[in-house]
Amino acid sequence: MQVFNKRENHLYGTFLTIPDYRLRPRGKVIITFEERAAGSPEAVRAWFYPGDNYGHEFVYPKVKAVELAKLNSQPVASMPTELAPSTTLPATTMQEPHVVALKQAPLKAQQPTAEEVELSEVFQVSPSDLPDSLPKTASSLPLVALIGLVAFGCARLLRYAGANRI
Repeated sequence: MQVFNKRENHLYGTFLTIPDYRLRPRGKVIITFEERAAGSPEAVRAWFYPGDNYGHEFVYPKVKAVELAKLNSQPVASMPTELAPSTTLPATTMQEPHVVALKQAPLKAQQPTAEEVELSEVFQVSPSDLPDSLPKTASSLPLVALIGLVAFGCARLLRYAGANRI
């Protein structure tokens, strides 16, 4: 994810994110923050666009991820610390090698115990997070049309059969 100014002529930073999911989309931008020590800047956890169920969960350099995981008692996605400078390069120096390095970064998750684990072990949707049933979004209109078509076909068939008997 790249963050630009309003005119999109100045790049503030490039951030590595992983997909995040919400069951209920909101009509406005949702930004969730991690807790930080007093005097420290807030750490963005996730960002959702208006009306979207899918958003972006931010990946932090390993050192910061360990700190956030301990502070919040929950896992935090991490990337190698040496890639952190690639996220704040100006647009003129944000060339292909830096973008490729971020895309190919080996991502892990930092546990509150400072243990490093695979992302798939902690960032997954559990069955309890899923709804009991899918929302009813389809119409029964195609079924009504099909029944009408079958009835019309049967009527034509009966008329044809009746005309051939005489």
